[in-house]
Amino acid sequence: MDFGQYWDETLKELAGFPGKPEVELMPIRSTDFATMYNVRLTSIGPYRLFGYLSIPQGEGPFPAIYYTPKYQSVLEPIPQGSANFLRSRFVVFALAGRGQRLSDSPYSAGFPGLLTEGIDDSQGYIFRGIAADGVRGLEYLLTRAEVDANRIVAIGNDIALVAAALGGGATHVICQPGLFVDTLEKASRTGDYPLEEINDYLNLYPERRDAVSDTLSYFQLSKFAPSVDARTLLMAGAPGGSLDAEGLSEVSGAIRGDVTVYESQSSSYRDGVYQEEWLARDFGFAEAILPEHWR
Repeated sequence: MDFGQYWDETLKELAGFPGKPEVELMPIRSTDFATMYNVRLTSIGPYRLFGYLSIPQGEGPFPAIYYTPKYQSVLEPIPQGSANFLRSRFVVFALAGRGQRLSDSPYSAGFPGLLTEGIDDSQGYIFRGIAADGVRGLEYLLTRAEVDANRIVAIGNDIALVAAALGGGATHVICQPGLFVDTLEKASRTGDYPLEEINDYLNLYPERRDAVSDTLSYFQLSKFAPSVDARTLLMAGAPGGSLDAEGLSEVSGAIRGDVTVYESQSSSYRDGVYQEEWLARDFGFAEAILPEHWR
């Protein structure tokens, strides 16, 4: 099965499961400038997912931020340390992929461990489902009348770019790759989490290397890139690292939309300010909304 067929069949399967959203007001996380809701959606499987949806007070439509499923156990309404006042400007939707907390029934993911769950079977690999989850979340966001369809940014790791490629609808992408860029090769040169999970798995099951390589061939980020026409910010690693600008050149060079590659300055403050200012500028705002500790 080739790359295109693999994902065509995945999307066809996803289309067979209506999202059936259930939306519930969440007063404890609502403010005088934004209302928070719990959202439940059905994805491939079928599997029921959980997300946080925040809608600004006032008359929309509003630009939207979609936080795609992360590689961490806990789901946050907005990333820890971000300015809560972002919710006054943007519709914000944060989705937990299958296995992540609040989307952990019937499957609860292990961290570490998620990256290699079912990795020797391309059809059963957990990230096939997580990619479909990412698409389903974007599909749901596009149904909301409060959203300005001309200003939707998907933010996250590799899944942000994958969802934009497979689902469409995102006008902007902010992606910090870390999982699916020449995974086997980069894992062999690092002991860092989460790629070290790959090394641990192959040390335990060396006879499965060909099967693992086959599965990962369907997730190579550069193969999704030609389907992305959104304006894209790639958050690369620090210069000299395996995921620096040079390490991501195959991905950045294949994206059809306008691409900015930013190399980390090894400072969450500097990197965070750059990301927020890039987004504000591209969405037509005079200044970014920054957390107090960055001011």
